[in-house]
Order: sequence, then structure tokens, then C-alpha cells
Amino acid sequence: MAASAALLLLADGRFPSGTYAHSGGVEEAVADGRVRDLATLEAFLVGRLWTVGRSDAAITAAAWAEAGAAAPRWRALDAEAAARCPSAVLRRASRSMGRSLVRGASTAWPGPWWAPLRAATPDGPLAPVALGAAARAAGTDREDAALAAAHGAVATPAAAAVRLLGLDPLAVAAVSAALAADVDAVASGAVASGAACGEERWDALPAATAPLTDVGAERHARREVRLFAS
Repeated sequence: MAASAALLLLADGRFPSGTYAHSGGVEEAVADGRVRDLATLEAFLVGRLWTVGRSDAAITAAAWAEAGAAAPRWRALDAEAAARCPSAVLRRASRSMGRSLVRGASTAWPGPWWAPLRAATPDGPLAPVALGAAARAAGTDREDAALAAAHGAVATPAAAAVRLLGLDPLAVAAVSAALAADVDAVASGAVASGAACGEERWDALPAATAPLTDVGAERHARREVRLFAS
């Protein structure tokens, strides 16, 4: 029960990880007209989940496993995560969330694992690396760590879309609920991919990307007026 409660806390947008300040790419998608109503929002969420969300969930699961190692290879795993994030703007945003998540998680679940992670990633770990370490520290299992990452890939842009488009929050919640099976499938697939390639083959983990999100992030960073950081 304690681990389940910890998972809910990590997945809660109110946990001090800074996710509330980010739109998951949907602000730029709204600005260029790709997301304008519930139907286009659902299409955006599905695409993000099966690309960025799938890669993040796999890295999160790998980070959960690495957190249990005697000598975690945080620098190498963080480099694998960075290779899956082509946009420099998105990498900076991810590291900002990673730093915030480490600060919050190390206060909530103190332990010896935080110092090596901070030392290996002085600019802050990328968010999925931080999430995997936090999930391990909180006592959740590997599947739940991946589930938190997959859930975040949908929940962050869905919440931002309510504010950006003035959508009915109940209708947006229904869209998110309809994607529950996809979220579960992405999380399960992320864990299975890690088991299939082995702990020494991080390069074989899913590396799906969303090019329009990467391009949009670079454009978004140059906008004078923005509601969200990314």
C-alpha cells in the first residue's frame, strides 16, 4: 500500500517536479493549429504517448533497475536518454524537471542513491532518469515506474490543453481515460523491451521520437509570449 501511495504521489502534477510549468509540446501545437479541439487533442496525445512516451517509459524502467546497482552508471544512462531527445530546448526543459524531481524526491525519500546521481549529472538528470531513480527510492516496482512515465506523457499536455483552449475539463478527462489501455500497453512494452535487450544494451531500448514536437519546441522557445516553459 505504501508503494502504491508513493506512485500516486509521483504521478500527481502537484508533486514539486515542475511539470505544471510545461505543456508537453501542446502549446506550440495549439499555436500552429495542429491541436484545436478534442479530436485533434486526442490524436496529439496518442502520437506523443507512442513516441516520446514510449521512449521515456523505457528509460525510466532502465533507471529504476540501475538505481539498484552497486555502482549505478548514471552518466551513461543519461547519455542514452539525451540521444533520444534531439531538441536542445527539450533537453534543457527535461533537465530542469529532473533537477526539481530529484530535489523533491530526495526530501521525501532520503537515501544514499541521490549523491551519485547528482555527481554524475551536474546539470541535472533528464526527467525519465530522475523519475526512475525516484520511483526506486519510493519503493515502487519497475512496472509502476514505467507506468508513471507513460501516464505523464498524456497527463501533462492534456492538463495544459484545458488552459490553452478553454476545453471542458470533464471532456478532456474522458479523452485521457479512453487512452488508459494505451498507457498500460506502453508501460508494459517498456518493461518488456528492457528485459529483452538486457541491462547492458540500453542502445536497443525504444528510441521513438516526434519530429514535429522537437521542431515545435525550438520555435516555442523563441516566442515572446508563452504560457508554458515548453
